[in-house]
Amino acid sequence: MEDAFDARLGVYAIDTGTGREVAYRDGERFPYASTFKALAAGAVLRKESLSGMERVVRYTEDELVDPSPVTEKHVGTGMTLDALADAAVRHSDNTAGNLLFEELAGPKGLQAVLRSIGDDVTRMDRIEPELGDWRPGEVRDTSSPRALARDLRAFVLGDVLRAPERERLTTWLKTNLTGDETIRAGVPDTWVVGDKTGTATTYGGRNDMAVVWPPDGAPIVMAILSTRSDREAKPDNRLIARAASVVAGALR
Repeated sequence: MEDAFDARLGVYAIDTGTGREVAYRDGERFPYASTFKALAAGAVLRKESLSGMERVVRYTEDELVDPSPVTEKHVGTGMTLDALADAAVRHSDNTAGNLLFEELAGPKGLQAVLRSIGDDVTRMDRIEPELGDWRPGEVRDTSSPRALARDLRAFVLGDVLRAPERERLTTWLKTNLTGDETIRAGVPDTWVVGDKTGTATTYGGRNDMAVVWPPDGAPIVMAILSTRSDREAKPDNRLIARAASVVAGALR
């Protein structure tokens, strides 16, 4: 697949019922791009609980960064934390993602949360849109497929969140609007997917991480990350979908 797409591919997946894994370049660093928004939403849920998510956050037009399809409509009124997290996860709204960062004392605040749940790999440095500007050898704003999959598993299937907050995050992931052509496109139609995509602004970086619920078994957690060799290369959803298909076939 790497040769076919002129890409570098990183995959980590685990069947949480059997412990069987699929791993390829799973410890290498890739730009995580907007996948961070799912983790940020989980961290804010942990900090605030559902009741605290009703607090209104106000922001200015100067804080808007593209693309922000939801927050750009509410500059005058602000949005609740719950609505911001929904916008960040389901619409990949960049301003919403930055406002979640603010609630956590910035990227290093979210990094500290991840360290507290056992992730000693992910490095968080910048906000949107700068965090998507990656080059080979860059370590800022990067993670590995294995680390991201473990983080997502901790928030969605583990005990990092209480049940009500875990259910809210899971609902956002399952109703994500940006992932129809990535992991969802690669697994069987009967599998329920809760995912968060990410797209770097350079080197064709394209990612998706998901918890996937087959109808006949335990959840599968997977993270598929990719970059391409040319700085101006475009992301290709087909690579992520094809890798997801291989993972699905291997674990089922």
